[in-house]
Amino acid sequence: MSRKIRIAIFFIFMGLFSMAYQIGSFFEVSEEDAEIFLEEFEELVGDIDAIGIFLHNTSIALPMFIPGFGIVWGFFTAWSTGYAFSAIATIFPELSKIPPLAILYLTPFGLMELTAYSLGTSRSFILIHMIIKKVNLRPAIRGTAIEIGVMLGLLLGGGFLEYYMIQLIEESDLFSGF
Repeated sequence: MSRKIRIAIFFIFMGLFSMAYQIGSFFEVSEEDAEIFLEEFEELVGDIDAIGIFLHNTSIALPMFIPGFGIVWGFFTAWSTGYAFSAIATIFPELSKIPPLAILYLTPFGLMELTAYSLGTSRSFILIHMIIKKVNLRPAIRGTAIEIGVMLGLLLGGGFLEYYMIQLIEESDLFSGF
């Protein structure tokens, strides 16, 4: 597969991931469901640090490289992340003024995660395409390994940036009680 086609597939999957995220954010979440979600979310990330964010995001991203399944997993992850944004915006209405895609495209960690997840889903597509066409997968092993390495680097950097931004928000009491 040529490099130009590979890049095009990557950007197509970036757009599809963004679309699934946006669709998830359109769902209206009742206040009761949003409170339940936030309680569970708080338990999950209450004492998380940068390495914890990295490990969590990596556990989400690695299955995206599985041929075929990774595409479905990636779109589900995008949709559920958009839904989570909607739940948080239900509790904190000031967030509803922020377009959901702004979190992805205007925050450094959002762009890093979007890029990492798009690498995984697009590689999943390429691998399943090769399997269906009965193309030898051996040449794809090196490219897949490189992309997993890039994904790990992006998520590690993104984890530290996200943790730093969470610390700034907590210190500023912007969302007291969150």
